[in-house]
Amino acid sequence: MEIKRVSKMLYYTQFETIFWPIVLVGNEDGLVALHMLTKEGKRNFTIAENWQRRDEMFAEAQEQVHEYLAGTREVFQLVLAPQGTEFQKKVWNVLRQIEYGCTATYGHIAEKIGNPKASRAVGMANSKNPLPLIIPCHRVVGANGKLTGYALGLEAKERLLNLEKSIS
Repeated sequence: MEIKRVSKMLYYTQFETIFWPIVLVGNEDGLVALHMLTKEGKRNFTIAENWQRRDEMFAEAQEQVHEYLAGTREVFQLVLAPQGTEFQKKVWNVLRQIEYGCTATYGHIAEKIGNPKASRAVGMANSKNPLPLIIPCHRVVGANGKLTGYALGLEAKERLLNLEKSIS
């Protein structure tokens, strides 16, 4: 007997922000992805033909993103449903604990998940983070405190860190 996995319909919205356009993707379980269209970095993105646009479904998330980028929100209060491996989800859960205006190193994240030698794997999990901003992978820096790797471009990472430092 073959068991088929039923995939849920995905919905999206796209909107402008003070920094760059953003696309939010989700289903009835919650927010699945956030794409910042920075025109930098190594992440390619296209809206799939089978997704349905449903702006009203993302009204609260869109408002919270605008508040964050305006410096009036430090913590997102949204239902999230990111897809990833168990390891990636562990890393993403630790990333959500990094406070606004603070940074942590890849090594620190590896220690927090109980695998101190996994800093490179942590970096890979960061690069697969489907919800940047909300799962703040931009707050992770190299062991020397320098900005390293960001799938959406180092300029975007620096911009977000500077936003948080200027407000906090």
